[in-house]
Amino acid sequence: MREQHQVNRDDRERTAERMVEVALGHCKILEDLDYGPGFVKVSLKATDVWTNVLANRKFAAARPYPIHLGVTESGPVQAGSIRSAVGMGILLSEGIGDTIRVSLATSDPREEVRVAHEILKTLAIRNESPTLVACPTCGRLEYDMVPTVEAVEAHIAALKVPITVAVMGCVVNGPAEARHADIGVTGGRGKGVIFRKGKLYRTVPQEELLQVLLAEIDAIAAEHAPAPAPLPS
Repeated sequence: MREQHQVNRDDRERTAERMVEVALGHCKILEDLDYGPGFVKVSLKATDVWTNVLANRKFAAARPYPIHLGVTESGPVQAGSIRSAVGMGILLSEGIGDTIRVSLATSDPREEVRVAHEILKTLAIRNESPTLVACPTCGRLEYDMVPTVEAVEAHIAALKVPITVAVMGCVVNGPAEARHADIGVTGGRGKGVIFRKGKLYRTVPQEELLQVLLAEIDAIAAEHAPAPAPLPS
């Protein structure tokens, strides 16, 4: 197993070095025509995540060109999103990369944009939409939480404000986690507790919890919405 790992690592190193060699060769052609870093953006993409990381690290260390990141042929939505997040997340966390593209095998290309935004948001590079946190379902779960999470996720998809929404499932971890969000809820035993900006806001019957939570999310979003631009005088 160790020998195979070393072979794979050596193959990746060689491939990455060749990618950089080719990229530098193309840069030299453009530089000879007086088109340097101010005119050119370079993209080195591989299907293998680690080859991708190695190639971009090497190129970034070699030349000051802006870099466009991506994992090519990354796969269907679930697997491709993970590969893209790992492959680009490593590089972005190291300060490598100026633009990104998520490539997914999907009939809805908007999925690529959503995943790209989520990667940037997770790394605190660009945050223009809500973050939804939810606890994993466990034995302490006291209500049917998953439909609530799904409904909230669908509701906030169109919002363009950087707020955090928490949907928690029990009284053990729920209150503490919900308090860290702009708006959070924890439910169980026939009622739900809503926290707003770290403070207990209200308690509502379980059957009203989702409706009230969505209304409060909209209220928080309205508070965070940018003020309209002043009219020209």
